[in-house]
Amino acid sequence: MSLVEFWDYLVLGVVLGSIYAVIAIGYTLVYGVLQLINFAHSEVFMLGAYGGLIALTVVAPGDSPSGLASAGFVVLGLVAGAAFGALTAYGLEKVAYRPLRRRGAPRLIFLITAIGASFFLYNLAGKLFGRDPLPMPSAYENKKVLSVFGADLNVTQLLLLASAVVMMVGLDMVVNRTKLGSGIRAVSQDAEVAGLMGVDIDKVVSRTFVIGGLLGGAAGFLYGTFTQVKFDMGFIPGITAFAAAVVGGIGNIRGAMLGGLMLGVVETLTVPIFGGEWRHVGAFVVLIAVLMFRPTGILGERVGRTA
Repeated sequence: MSLVEFWDYLVLGVVLGSIYAVIAIGYTLVYGVLQLINFAHSEVFMLGAYGGLIALTVVAPGDSPSGLASAGFVVLGLVAGAAFGALTAYGLEKVAYRPLRRRGAPRLIFLITAIGASFFLYNLAGKLFGRDPLPMPSAYENKKVLSVFGADLNVTQLLLLASAVVMMVGLDMVVNRTKLGSGIRAVSQDAEVAGLMGVDIDKVVSRTFVIGGLLGGAAGFLYGTFTQVKFDMGFIPGITAFAAAVVGGIGNIRGAMLGGLMLGVVETLTVPIFGGEWRHVGAFVVLIAVLMFRPTGILGERVGRTA
């Protein structure tokens, strides 16, 4: 592998890792407030991609629009994807998880429900949208924008990276500098005490799901512009993002960001060294190695008392 090829794979890894990081945040947010791994989050991601696809198909951007039109189509796709993701996540919390939480159901029941909801949404999407992959309508001309140490960065890669960075920075500010963020952190630390202090637990949990859904749905649209949209497209990115959340420290938002970037880079660098068939293996080798030497993840797990 030449130096130029190394930079090509590294840039691709950072772009892919930024998407993993955004998805991983959805897992870690829900785990923070409920101590629950929401395995249906991969379907939130998938439905967000379909949301963006539907929106761009309706407006029919045509062949490679440019200028302000391109920016408008991209924003439309992001908003539609985020909206689909948020609505799906809100419905999951309202229909699947809140009744269990009010009945004080065991953690295992939550886990089984999450897996069941994932299978339901997965098959529902296959029934509604078909099981063949669909290309995302082109919202821009995907040309070279700049070079980084000889590695070309095109419009799609720059869009994915910039959007992911904006979403991650925005979420970090929301969690650490707003009243809603204070509520999320309070519930994550000790839900029972937070409730006694006047925090509306149901509202905080619901809004946490919505935030995770917004990010997951937007990430689904971005990923769809990078590949294609399909009913099962959420499985591999979803499980890799879950691994990223664990690597960084499940429940730790900045840990999810770090884990996503790390696994994205490891995946892409595995391809030229060991071959494409080992791509996903490399990421999970890192997961096992981290858990062996630091079981709480690189930045540490934040564990409180569940809501």
